[in-house]
Amino acid sequence: MRLPGEEDVGGGGPSVVYMIIGAAAFICVLVFALFQANRSKNSGSDYLKQLGEQKEQEAAAETAADDAAQETGSKLRAQDLDFWDMYPEEDAEAQDGQEDDAKSTLDEKAERERQEQKEKEEQAAREDPSTDGKHTLVTLPDGTEEWVLISPYLSKNTYDYTNLEDKAGLKRYLENDKKISYVGVDISQQTGSVNFESLKAAGIDYVMIRLGARGYSTGQITVDEKFHENIEGAAAAGLDVGVYFYSQAVSADEAAQEASVVIQNLEPYKASVRYPVAFDMSLVGSDQARSDGLSRDDRTTVAAAFLETVNAAGYTPMVYGDKEWLIKEVDLTRLQQYDIWLAQEQDIPDYPYRFAMWQYTTSGTVNGIRGDANLNLSFIGYSQR
Repeated sequence: MRLPGEEDVGGGGPSVVYMIIGAAAFICVLVFALFQANRSKNSGSDYLKQLGEQKEQEAAAETAADDAAQETGSKLRAQDLDFWDMYPEEDAEAQDGQEDDAKSTLDEKAERERQEQKEKEEQAAREDPSTDGKHTLVTLPDGTEEWVLISPYLSKNTYDYTNLEDKAGLKRYLENDKKISYVGVDISQQTGSVNFESLKAAGIDYVMIRLGARGYSTGQITVDEKFHENIEGAAAAGLDVGVYFYSQAVSADEAAQEASVVIQNLEPYKASVRYPVAFDMSLVGSDQARSDGLSRDDRTTVAAAFLETVNAAGYTPMVYGDKEWLIKEVDLTRLQQYDIWLAQEQDIPDYPYRFAMWQYTTSGTVNGIRGDANLNLSFIGYSQR
């Protein structure tokens, strides 16, 4: 049971208490916030203070460095101590110049090497016997080839082979559109019967007739079985006549003996012999010959003995041979006073020296000879001398 008035007192008591507690809590929070703000302000001030002190120290250090530099006469400052300043500009330029000099030296060396290589190649080209104009190619009896130096002591031929032409199957040589050459055939007993009138009509100017030969194994001298018949037939047909003898002499005496046989057999026909008397010592390809053992000098001596004997008898001496025999087997410097009859079956001969007659084929065709004919071109009109 409440006393009168308890309800009014009791209703206001708790509300007041709560208000007091709330106000006290607010005041505490406010005090704490003020405390924290004041603390942060104090901390920032310390930081700024420390930063200021640090700058003052750095400024003092810089001032000290400047003072020290002034005392030593150097103007180098702390900020001047840069890594790249270790290499002065002058040194860099010198280094660049050295690099340029080194590059220039390498370029010059490379250029010298290129020039030396070029000179070597040019020298090799000059020394190439196929292009130097100082050598001629010779095919040896065994089929091998050899570049032989052209002798400066022998007269060179001056023929212009663009002036060669074929007419009716026969070659001729022109100068200023005028024929200055003479067509001939060479014959022997192996040729068989010859119709000399047909040869004349075919355009043949002269005939080289084999007079005889010395056996290449027996050494016996024989007169060609057809010699007398051939020389008489050629002369009767109005053809100019020359003769040749196949030699196998191994000494000057044997060569003179062969020439004497030729002269004796020509005596009845001397007036008809207007072309040369030729010395022939062709190599025997299929067998050994008695002349194979001769040296180059000995062979030249044999040839000279034959030719001198023929010349002394009033005939025109001549040397017959192919390119290899003429260049390799005899010394032409000892025979250069005699005319050369070149045997070379080519469209254009490449024999470098002077020659007067050219046997250009052994398989030609001409009326008057059955089968293959040996055709020749003479650059000299011997009958007109």
